[in-house]
Amino acid sequence: MKKKIIIVDDHPLMRKGLSLILESEPDLEICGQAAKAEEALHLLDELNPDMAIVDVSLPGMSGLELTKHMLALKPEMIVLIISRHDEVLYAERAIRAGARGYVMKRVASDVILKAVRRVLNGGIYVSDEINERLLLGMASGHKRLTQSPLEILSDRELEVFELTGRGLGTREIAEKLYLSVKTVESYRARIKTKLNLSNANELVLHAVQWVEGESNV
Repeated sequence: MKKKIIIVDDHPLMRKGLSLILESEPDLEICGQAAKAEEALHLLDELNPDMAIVDVSLPGMSGLELTKHMLALKPEMIVLIISRHDEVLYAERAIRAGARGYVMKRVASDVILKAVRRVLNGGIYVSDEINERLLLGMASGHKRLTQSPLEILSDRELEVFELTGRGLGTREIAEKLYLSVKTVESYRARIKTKLNLSNANELVLHAVQWVEGESNV
């Protein structure tokens, strides 16, 4: 029996590409697609998929929040995150949200298939680098992210923080995340409060240093 998969990504070309890769396999079937988290949630009861492939950045509810909601509704379902976001910034958070794996969008199609097979067979898929980091953290008893924004920011706040660190202004972030400028400003205000930063310049500096540091670890 074919495994039914739903793809949740706001980029039509990405959805099409993933569909072509996965439907070339005789035991996999793309039963539905959604551009927004809310659409995906409406499709769950109708389609009853075995697996969801979800992007982190979605209009409205983020992919990580969607993962939590889907698993609350269907705990037996498998979620694999496929995203443009650097895995060192999001992979551990995705696993904690309940996803069974994290794959970068830029990887080859055979890697995507490997990840899908791994999680469908009950395993967890992350890159060797991320797996080693997680194991080292467990072995040392040290939570590497304890003092990181990953621990204290919400999923959407983390996205705003990362994009700030990558040089995007408030309006650019609003356009990328399909939010209003006022909403992004509210997120940035909450981030400053949580990180004990006194002004916008400190926020930008802190975000840039964190993104550069995490990406080079």
